[in-house]
Amino acid sequence: MHFELEPISPEDAVESYLEEKQSEFAEATLRSQRSRLNHFLQWCHNENLTNLNPLSGRDLHRYRLWRREDGDLAPASEKTQMDTIRVFIRWCESIDAVHTDLSTKVISPSLSIGENSRDVMVTAEAAEKILNYLSTYEYASERHVCFRLMWRAALRRGAVVALDVEDYDANDQSLEVKHRPRTGTPLKNKQRGERFIALSDETCSVLDAWIGHRRPSTTDDTGRDPLLSTPQGRAHPTTIQTYMYSVTKPCLTTGECPHGLEIEQCKPATDRTHASKCPSSVSPHALRRGAITYWLSSDMPEPVVSDRANVSPEILKTHYDRRSKQEKMEQRRGYLDNI
Repeated sequence: MHFELEPISPEDAVESYLEEKQSEFAEATLRSQRSRLNHFLQWCHNENLTNLNPLSGRDLHRYRLWRREDGDLAPASEKTQMDTIRVFIRWCESIDAVHTDLSTKVISPSLSIGENSRDVMVTAEAAEKILNYLSTYEYASERHVCFRLMWRAALRRGAVVALDVEDYDANDQSLEVKHRPRTGTPLKNKQRGERFIALSDETCSVLDAWIGHRRPSTTDDTGRDPLLSTPQGRAHPTTIQTYMYSVTKPCLTTGECPHGLEIEQCKPATDRTHASKCPSSVSPHALRRGAITYWLSSDMPEPVVSDRANVSPEILKTHYDRRSKQEKMEQRRGYLDNI
């Protein structure tokens, strides 16, 4: 059966698509989708394309080449961009905005093993040095609490932001991670991200000291008491990112710059808000990847790691497990002595 296409501008299509996906995607995912689709809107503007109806496979191929060159994209980034376009075009098919099966003509790069995941991570040795430094010089500070939770519990940045004081149970030595989108703290995996996390004696001692003596007694805009608070209220995700960049720069724990710079004259070294400019500092995600890899290397069963870190077994293997094949073999050897 032939359906007449209904004219729609690229801008209206993107807005309608994102509006429909609001209930399906987490806020961070929506922002990422909007960012990628904004590039498509820019291309449409450059091409004077005001109606999506005539869009063809050849057009989408030209968009792919334009986006690759415009963004200087690596294969993994290009794949992410084009996969988003494919899903968007498939949605456009469902509302008769483009020709049927146009989404099958969206070409996305095929990646080699390892190309779709980054290898940057914080090693266990580096993490322990950072913890020792923070425990000695910044005990129960905001950076100490944040780093310890992200290393020992492999919490995502958004989960750290979402924690309230009441989510910490000192008697049970646990944290409850909750999805609370109505009051501004959604979790990446929504209700599926909710869980209890067991804590060690040492982590509880740090949290007790933070809550009892150092935590700014502020509430957020909804009246909740954030666990990781600032004098202005709940810590923002970018604040968490700043904490992590600032504690992972090597000069913090070694007093030396691996890049041969004078620390006193290095802005990333002297100003934590510029720490992300240090070539050796890393993002919160690299810390999470390192924690998960450390757990796996320590023979923690994969289902336990999957549940504690709230990541599917498939994603765990593809994006987080940085053990080499030989390391995995040596771990298996311990179970095979009698075979």
